[in-house]
Amino acid sequence: MRSGRPASRRELTQALALMNDSIATKSKRADGQMTGLAGELFVAAELLKRGIQTSITFGNAKAIDLLAHNPDTGRTFTVQVKAIRRKNVFPIAHNKINPAHVYVFVVLNLPDEAVQYFIVPGAILANEPARFTHWFLDPKFPGFNWRILQEQGFENAWHLFAEH
Repeated sequence: MRSGRPASRRELTQALALMNDSIATKSKRADGQMTGLAGELFVAAELLKRGIQTSITFGNAKAIDLLAHNPDTGRTFTVQVKAIRRKNVFPIAHNKINPAHVYVFVVLNLPDEAVQYFIVPGAILANEPARFTHWFLDPKFPGFNWRILQEQGFENAWHLFAEH
């Protein structure tokens, strides 16, 4: 409460986020798992909204997070989701890329901000690593910044799931 008035929803959300960030017992692994699951669920919802039949593997299919099928084209996709909570670097190694997958990079953002999606064919990641900066090939800390994906036009590239 401030000035005798009840806290707004936004103030409560921000306070809760600060409290959650400060809980010492929260493990990084559990936080990473929650981030990953949130990303998978958001991507599944977006695909379903677009008429793409989608199944979440919940870790039962190693290296595949979602299976998606477009009934209009008859095409089936294996989808790998990489999610981060805030705009930062996506930790991903070039040597782990499967060219047959579609990769959806998700920036969850704060609760009152829209989720951002970047959809990239695995073949582009596998065959054109220089497009994603030299850090993508770094053996110690591989990855790339979300801005690279935005600058190259991968944001909201859901049309990739409609192609034959």
